[in-house]
Amino acid sequence: MSILLGRNNPELAAYFQSLLKSDAPPLSQIMEANFCYNLALEEFAKLSHRSLSTFKRDFRKYYNQSPGKWLLQKRLEYSAVLLKNPALNVSQVALDCGFEDLSHFSRAFKEKFGMSPAHYRKETYGRAPL
Repeated sequence: MSILLGRNNPELAAYFQSLLKSDAPPLSQIMEANFCYNLALEEFAKLSHRSLSTFKRDFRKYYNQSPGKWLLQKRLEYSAVLLKNPALNVSQVALDCGFEDLSHFSRAFKEKFGMSPAHYRKETYGRAPL
């Protein structure tokens, strides 16, 4: 090992040192890849290699809002996209977007879009494609 990391191989030594550094992955990458999973904030923090307090601080700095609010908005926006697929029922859309409670999904969806998920689907699906 000392031959590899000795003075004769500074490039190789630098490479191995870079592997040992554990920089946290980009927060946006972690959140975009996992927002559909119903994970606790502690789990998002672990995925992003941060403590919970560092995760919350970094999140607010990057997104300018709380993780809970961002997750709700992101899931609702994604659910609106999925509702355009007639093969998925509303319950399946809610589950696929990370909601475990259908009534919470329906209330939140109606608050954001001004209509129930079923009505949104009917309005959207009934329109001619652009």
